[in-house]
Amino acid sequence: MHSFHYLNGSLHCEDVNLQQIAEEHGTPSYVYSTATLRDNYTRLDQALEGLDHGVEYAVKANSNLSVLKLLAELGSGFDIVSGGELQRVIAAGGDPAKCTFAGVGKTRPEIEYAIRQGIYCFNAESEAEVTFIDQVAGDLGLIAPVALRVNPNVDAKTHKYISTGKSENKFGVDFESIEAAYERASKLENITLRGLQMHIGSQLTDVKPFIEAAEKVAPLAAKLKELYDIEFFSVGGGVGIVYSPALASGTAEWWESHTEEARPLTPEKYAAGVIPFLKDLGLKILVEPGRYIAGNAGVLLTECLYEKKGAAKTFKIVDAGMNDLIRPALYEGHHEIVPIKEPTKVTAHIPMDVVGPICETGDFFCQNRDLPDFAEGEYIALLSAGAYGFVMASNYNTRGLPAEILIDGASSKVIRPRQTVEDILAAEIANL
Repeated sequence: MHSFHYLNGSLHCEDVNLQQIAEEHGTPSYVYSTATLRDNYTRLDQALEGLDHGVEYAVKANSNLSVLKLLAELGSGFDIVSGGELQRVIAAGGDPAKCTFAGVGKTRPEIEYAIRQGIYCFNAESEAEVTFIDQVAGDLGLIAPVALRVNPNVDAKTHKYISTGKSENKFGVDFESIEAAYERASKLENITLRGLQMHIGSQLTDVKPFIEAAEKVAPLAAKLKELYDIEFFSVGGGVGIVYSPALASGTAEWWESHTEEARPLTPEKYAAGVIPFLKDLGLKILVEPGRYIAGNAGVLLTECLYEKKGAAKTFKIVDAGMNDLIRPALYEGHHEIVPIKEPTKVTAHIPMDVVGPICETGDFFCQNRDLPDFAEGEYIALLSAGAYGFVMASNYNTRGLPAEILIDGASSKVIRPRQTVEDILAAEIANL
């Protein structure tokens, strides 16, 4: 569930009218809900009660310092994939000792920085990487904690760009090779084997792939504990969110209107599926949610600039573009689109393309979708934009990055000001 809803004819985030946010701060702007972030974290944490576990938020989903600070205060650890993300976590008050460092291409400066900061573990993606971490740690005269990521060859049945657990993906060590990889790693002098990690993909809406992976890999984790005294097993993230119907799914009534079998995947259903395979391992179980925590906690506000009616279709041209939210262009990601002004029973629905100003045909947020009509000068919201939204934004076409705004009850705060063209050009002008 989430905290976006219509109230008195206008879309609200918690107790704040998003019409006022758009008018005061301009568009495009990302808006995040503190209550939703907090509730999602707490719900997953409570679902895993009874396990010795840790929730490690995937920073790549939404890395704003205020979001990280909120989660750190709730007790979250962090799954990071770069040295820059580790610096963000530290700047936000997070504990490096509760950070695991994933990613297939770690560099020497990143590894050195992470070792010196005392991270909990490197999740290594290949034997070559383990060897390199050993070398870097030796050069520093220190010992580096390492886990290998196993690729269980489980089909997550999600989009090919966000599937990570099959043998043809670039992530992890093949299941058939992992035991031999641990044996070789155990002979290296400057590392300690601390755990085992897996992650099969993102935006999973069925618990079955999670169960299949846990059932397959749990015996391996038990064996590695016996052989090398590892202390944790990270089962990754991947719990999906409701992209459609995103707005309706914010209410308890919507969930209760569906049978248990028909409901999308919940933290409780996820936990009930995997806990039986994990509870007797004697290992700390780590989970790495990103999209689940942040996805439905954010929206992107944008203004309709023009309407263009062609022979084939109607275009609504808005001031947000693929540089602000690239998911639809990158992997056909769906975002529900709603007017800030609540549609009435007489509001016409028309098929339309909602497109941005970027000079690319792929710059669209939907195509041929029946939506409530909205006029030039009116605001709309792209829902479910809290994860993989701002973090993937760019300055393409020399466009400034959007503002980010955090709502907490009836209060709002700009947590990242809108970037100006002057900001973009400053470093280049200084070096002309």
